[in-house]
Amino acid sequence: MRTWTGSTNGPWRSCSSTPGSDPSGVRISTSAGPARAELDAAEDPPFLLVLTHGAGGGTDTADLLAARQAGLDHGAAVARVLQPYRVRGARAPGSAARQDEAWLEITGKLQRRFPGVPLVQGGRSNGARVACRTARAAGALAVLALAFPLHPPGRPDRSRAAELAEAGTEVLVVNGARDPFGIPEAGGGVRVVVLPGAAHALAGRGDAIRLVVGSWLAVLARGSTPFSPGTSPGPRGPELPDGGLPARKATRRRPPGAGR
Repeated sequence: MRTWTGSTNGPWRSCSSTPGSDPSGVRISTSAGPARAELDAAEDPPFLLVLTHGAGGGTDTADLLAARQAGLDHGAAVARVLQPYRVRGARAPGSAARQDEAWLEITGKLQRRFPGVPLVQGGRSNGARVACRTARAAGALAVLALAFPLHPPGRPDRSRAAELAEAGTEVLVVNGARDPFGIPEAGGGVRVVVLPGAAHALAGRGDAIRLVVGSWLAVLARGSTPFSPGTSPGPRGPELPDGGLPARKATRRRPPGAGR
């Protein structure tokens, strides 16, 4: 694995993947230490999809792999990023400000590898929070939030709904109906798909996630507004694959706090 500091010359070119091949591992320097990414390159991609893990997790969870495949289905370049705190062996991300700063360095360097290509960023759980918090600064076209943790289990008073609004762009949330971290409400640019029977891990729902995310990405690639409020991104309009249901339409209320 080579270290890459952002230049399109040298180390990056020597380790970039060929479209259709297995992803290549790259090391990206940040102020918080090195990050690692698995990159699936593409010729003339319609967008760059950058995904990351939850706290204490990795980039090979079933939901992230399903989202990766949805991106590849549409010809995207896809990077799955292991953040610096996980590279150094920590399980908790620590300072949110430092985590966000490192994430913006990572996405900035990846964007320089694909100049002019729209960025779609996302992640699962804590990674979804990072993607929402940094979307404006990164200039992201849209955000994919898998298993967004609306609040700590049993603490609905510590809502993180403000982070979804902070994205300032289209957000697709895919959560399980049995997620103890709660389910966000749809509204504004936030679309919410609920997978019946699924918990926080979204285990066993890879096919449904691939279909839902793929349909959403297809609309983004056409340059259209993905969906109207209260509808899902299923391939047949409001109907979802695998029994998923769009969340209820949001009522206009202020969240009690962003919580971290």
